[in-house]
Amino acid sequence: EVQLVESGGGLVQAGGSLRLSCAASGFSFDDAWIGWFRQAPGKEREAVSCIVSSDGSTWNGDSVKGRFITSSDNAKNTVYLQMSSLKPEDTAVYYCAAAPALPNYGCSPLYEYDYWGHGTQVTVSS
Repeated sequence: EVQLVESGGGLVQAGGSLRLSCAASGFSFDDAWIGWFRQAPGKEREAVSCIVSSDGSTWNGDSVKGRFITSSDNAKNTVYLQMSSLKPEDTAVYYCAAAPALPNYGCSPLYEYDYWGHGTQVTVSS
């Protein structure tokens, strides 16, 4: 059974840092794209980043470039989202999701992600 479990969310002051983890199981991690998405109340779901597990290449959304870094630890089947310089507008539920990797393609947030975690809440106070 495919399972994705997010952790690391919490309350942090503006300007602070937080690291989210996505622990994956039940599928071939090395052949997957792992995406981070977020959704705030009253807003559409937004793609944050994605990573190609096999080579570590990433895509990052414009709103988080220069502040968030996505990485993977393939030995642990875990993807991380290191968030720095957090802003109140980063407040949202953060989800990780998995998709089968397309050979010789970089990851894309527009591709269909079939498997999703239940999310972890990130709240950034002023």
